[in-house]
Amino acid sequence: MKFLYDDESFSFEALRAAGYAAYGGADLGEVLVTCREIPEGDEEAWSARWSATASRVEHIGRDALTAGHRISAREALLRASNYYRCADFYRRENPAADTESARLAKASQQAFADAAALLDTPARAVRIPYEDTTLPGYLFFVDDSGASRPTVVHHGGYDSTLEENYLALAAGALRRGYNVLTFDGPGQGSNVREQGLHFRPDWEAVVTPAVDFALTVSELDANKLVLIGTSLGGYLAARAAAFEHRIAACVLHDGVYDFHEVVAELADRAAETPGGIEEMMARDTQVRWVVRNGEWTLGFSGLEEMVEAVEGYTMAGIADRITCPTLVLDAENDQFFKGQPQRLFDEMTCQKELILFREDEGAGEHCHEGAISLFHQRTFDWLDTQLAP
Repeated sequence: MKFLYDDESFSFEALRAAGYAAYGGADLGEVLVTCREIPEGDEEAWSARWSATASRVEHIGRDALTAGHRISAREALLRASNYYRCADFYRRENPAADTESARLAKASQQAFADAAALLDTPARAVRIPYEDTTLPGYLFFVDDSGASRPTVVHHGGYDSTLEENYLALAAGALRRGYNVLTFDGPGQGSNVREQGLHFRPDWEAVVTPAVDFALTVSELDANKLVLIGTSLGGYLAARAAAFEHRIAACVLHDGVYDFHEVVAELADRAAETPGGIEEMMARDTQVRWVVRNGEWTLGFSGLEEMVEAVEGYTMAGIADRITCPTLVLDAENDQFFKGQPQRLFDEMTCQKELILFREDEGAGEHCHEGAISLFHQRTFDWLDTQLAP
């Protein structure tokens, strides 16, 4: 679905930003006036214009907070956090040395932290014990009653951030009576820059500590823990659910069967292209971003190393180890993992359901960006049924 741009990557990222308006993460007018100043495929302009919008909106929030207008402050800071995330998105040529990338990431984190403190039930920032360090997370509560409730344990994927996870999942869960523990794992958010943690294929080593932590929080119902993984998280959560069996239900948003196969197909295309991957990256925003972001989050150099780095990211031979009821989501026009959800679904032997989101519903893009209300409706209606007494 084309949105504002012919460039496929710019179109998708603009739609992603705008879609969070459903939960206060954007105003459509702010998205439109920002994008109209950004030429097709101009990553420097993308970063500069989103940064300018984020700064302006953040000032609105800071001024409102100083004046005692808590709701206005919360709303503006939430939008600013999303816009700072957008500004940083394409800054992947050398993020380790990019001080502007570090500034934008930190600004997104801080704006969200300040907004989260202003929620009707303030969020609780947490650190989840993980090997010899900790992973950052947030606990979101429906209310301050202390009641034990069904709980979503949620993580993102290849490029998500802890702060974005609120808009992508937690906000919709809270409205429906679910508490939420969301976190950044290795390869995600601040963990790359601040701890040097890269993605790992055995994601049960990440989710099991998160479940252990969840079981220490009295407001999280130990018998009604739901695992949800978004984007590449559709592989990561599937892998974790194959080994972590304290999960009552799992949602793969969307399902990913074999990430290695996807990367290998890109390498094959590069081998058949005159000029190889360098030429593809020079002319294709999406390919350029995929490779650069992979170098950052997976810890490799070059496409050949990427193919090797993701060799273990497959559900082949282990999909049948998932035992909990599982919802696999699919997107008709997915530009990253087309066909993967069906393959994963076919290999699973647990109680399962597959839902295809279609183009004619406005929901056919990767992870159903632009149709977040429909995604939440179908997901949580299914969960309500699974967790019913």
